[in-house]
Amino acid sequence: MTTATTDTAGRTSARPTYKVTLLGVLRSEWSKFWSLRSSWITLGLAQAMVIVIGTLACAAYSPGSGGENGPPIGDSALGLALTGVTLAALAVGVLGVLVAAGEYSTGMIRSTLAAVPKRLPVLWSKALVYGVVGTAAATIAVLGAFQLGGLTLMDTDIALGFGDDGVPRALFGAGVYLGLVGMWGVALGALVRSTAGGIAVLAGLLLIVPGLASLLPDSLADNITPYLPSNAGSAMYALEQSSDLLSPGAGLVALVGCVAVTLAGAAYRLARTDA
Repeated sequence: MTTATTDTAGRTSARPTYKVTLLGVLRSEWSKFWSLRSSWITLGLAQAMVIVIGTLACAAYSPGSGGENGPPIGDSALGLALTGVTLAALAVGVLGVLVAAGEYSTGMIRSTLAAVPKRLPVLWSKALVYGVVGTAAATIAVLGAFQLGGLTLMDTDIALGFGDDGVPRALFGAGVYLGLVGMWGVALGALVRSTAGGIAVLAGLLLIVPGLASLLPDSLADNITPYLPSNAGSAMYALEQSSDLLSPGAGLVALVGCVAVTLAGAAYRLARTDA
């Protein structure tokens, strides 16, 4: 598409007019994400946490640690292999905050919104790009931890294979959980517009609030605790449903709802207030 312009000498020339599309914004956010060194480093760190911690937990397992009644419930091959998911969630979420809030810290958000006047496609693109990348990277790490950890548990009574009942669902559930935490981090960064503030909220809700919720009266804690992001995520990759956790499907719905509500708040602020 071109438009005609007239210069000072009276000559007309054609100047191309570019239309902003969602695909174009996605490509832009994809390029920005991979051009930052922090993206590579933090994603690699999150993967290392999952693989190294999970493998070490499996290697440290002692067949006699469960006493007369066998191994403790949490000491399954899957549970041990996924030991590093909790710390990896924090790393993935922090990178999500940086993806969104980093542009506010540097002032680059003004240039981004000048190029995309409708604003909201920027938020959707950031969340989608990082959600896809985070889920893929996390799934690779989870599968790696399970395979490497399984090598040290081959001759034990808790050994599991990928084909065992519930294992594929739990492994891919862990990858989706980490991807959703990454999207949630993007939403928090866009809502708070502060790197430090977004990280504080993320860490508090993931690590501190679940502990504080346990101090509430049992009747109240039982209705709140299962729906917290970290506990909903734990339900997604639990091999067996626990009485104090949601079902895997309900955990997914709860976490998606948390991400959606935070994204809605970030979208409202982005559309209604100045950058």
